[in-house]
Amino acid sequence: MVIKIGIIKIGNLGTSTIIDLILDERADREDIDVRTISSGSKMEKEQVEDIMPRISEYNPDLIIFISPNPNSKQPGVIRNYLSKTGIPTIVVGDQPGEKAINKMKEQKLGYILIRADAMIGARREFLDPTEMALFNADVLKVLSITGTLRLVNHKIDEVINSIKEEEPIELPELVVTAELAVFNAGFKNPYAMGKAIAAYNMATLVSEMNITACFKIDEPDMYIPIVTASHELMLAAAKLADEAREIEKSNDTVLRTSHAKDGSVWVRQSLIDTYK
Repeated sequence: MVIKIGIIKIGNLGTSTIIDLILDERADREDIDVRTISSGSKMEKEQVEDIMPRISEYNPDLIIFISPNPNSKQPGVIRNYLSKTGIPTIVVGDQPGEKAINKMKEQKLGYILIRADAMIGARREFLDPTEMALFNADVLKVLSITGTLRLVNHKIDEVINSIKEEEPIELPELVVTAELAVFNAGFKNPYAMGKAIAAYNMATLVSEMNITACFKIDEPDMYIPIVTASHELMLAAAKLADEAREIEKSNDTVLRTSHAKDGSVWVRQSLIDTYK
């Protein structure tokens, strides 16, 4: 049985760039088929109205909707639309999306809200394409090493398996804190774990700084230093996360969870080892 997965991307989070790829990292899974529809960086009414019918045409068994702030106006329109399709849907968002938790529960939508998937410092005087790419690279490093992406992948795989086995579907309802992410990362060394928790919390602070700089301050001489500082903090978080992984590598305890062709997961925690 092949499960059809439709992924809707409105705007961009760090997780947006990789969410379809972590489901099939070697492009050889035979149990799923994925289609991704994106609005690019825009989150306006025109793009939303164009995207919604397209995902319905694909007739997916599972929908993943990823967007910054799922509580804002146009992502809210998509949530309302998806709640009426009857298709199991998981909303992936960031910290501001926590304001929509009660609405998503009422709409019977699953959700994974990632506090460390921080808003970018989107001030024109500061942000150019190079800075945008570097920031997202640092976000991805933090989310990868701290176990966040593994947690997201695991929760989506659980829903896929329930659909395959025709079992009752339990959609995730998660706010991803540092502890929840890192305890899923498989760290063996407590110092590595400590560095990863610190990195995640630093990235969470970046989100708060950029929300303030982009929406609450009007004076350029005040908001430019804040968005600059937030990107420096994300860079420092990425370096700290790197240090955590290097400790695990030196101990030969890096956890790897690879998908097999049938969608099952092979687990190993030593580089030269057999899969479990």
